[in-house]
Amino acid sequence: MSFFRSRWVEAPSHVRELEPSALPQGFRAAGVAAGLATDRLDVGLLVSDEPETVSAARFTSNARVGAPVIASRAADTHRLRAVVANAVCSNVGDGQRGLDTARATQALAAELLGIEPAQVGVASTGVIGTELPREPLLAGVRAAAGELGGDAENFSRAILTSDSGPKRACLEVELSGGTARLSAQAKGAGMISPRFATMFCFVQTDAAMAQETIDLLTGVTVKRSFDRISVDGQLSTSDTVFALANGASGVRVEPESDDELRFGEALDALLRQIALEIVADGEGAKRVGRIVVHGAHDVVEPVARAIANSPLVKTALHGADPNFGRILQAAGMAYPPGNGFVADLEIEGHQVVSAGEAMIDDLRELEPLVQGGEVEYSLTLPGEGGETEVYFSDLSPEYVRFNSEYTS
Repeated sequence: MSFFRSRWVEAPSHVRELEPSALPQGFRAAGVAAGLATDRLDVGLLVSDEPETVSAARFTSNARVGAPVIASRAADTHRLRAVVANAVCSNVGDGQRGLDTARATQALAAELLGIEPAQVGVASTGVIGTELPREPLLAGVRAAAGELGGDAENFSRAILTSDSGPKRACLEVELSGGTARLSAQAKGAGMISPRFATMFCFVQTDAAMAQETIDLLTGVTVKRSFDRISVDGQLSTSDTVFALANGASGVRVEPESDDELRFGEALDALLRQIALEIVADGEGAKRVGRIVVHGAHDVVEPVARAIANSPLVKTALHGADPNFGRILQAAGMAYPPGNGFVADLEIEGHQVVSAGEAMIDDLRELEPLVQGGEVEYSLTLPGEGGETEVYFSDLSPEYVRFNSEYTS
């Protein structure tokens, strides 16, 4: 099955899909079972063997962050060579002890790989407010360093929590100087509503480029992908993106060139599809919705977020219930009071509201439109100059059950 499965993501013509767990040249990865969890991989290590690797990073905007985010922000995020990630415990809320564990992880990985601690990014996911056992974690780093290889199969599994499976891809990108590889591994299924960040997503390419280029492309494509999704409206304490470019292919991407555009298109498609995989995996999710809002520039974003995060809209999506009144209610909740709320609404291209007046007498007419795996809503509000989109999952009984029993 093709990686580009969503109708909302177009695969660029200059991109070819490779084995999903493959890595670009000059990268190695491993995942091991360190005992943080029972009978599963739980510590991953990713490394670039090229000394001139450049990188970019994006982190959660939550005011309450974990020790790995603190330690990684203090690292040299423009020249990272390695990433250590673990599941089970997010290392959030453990004070100085947790920060010491994150820094000890950086120091050990650097020693084993012959690089500087400031070149190691760390990321932890799992339960908030519990201790991340330091010695098992460090033992896992040692074991992973001894198992590094040319694919990301075990690494992509070691970072999972409530995910139903790995989210990963490897692409070959045609550029003017030849072909370069671009790969990514991600995790995320719950506590998803990023702003300029994601859950975990680790990106690698063997294309050569300036640090300013990888940083620019990462920022633009993250805003168009992970910043556009919501599972439950909850902003994680640990969201992290690391993107590394090591130049091992010998193919260079020059700033403001056609190659920069082509590479950016490939990265954009890669991250948008992975973002949609996260939404579709939303802890019991059955359907993915897309809300597109047109109107005044200062109104479209809060309205789109209100619709995407509405439990009433999300439960209707889950049950294939075309109750469009819930969409209008959620939109009106975020719309400036006193401005005269009048809207047009389409569901799957079928107009159901015109100038605020319903055009449907029997909701059952709309049922065939909302029974697929992807459902699109388009809302037009007064004003001009603004357009935005948010992708969101439905809300299922399974989501409630899973999260009511998460630590018990």
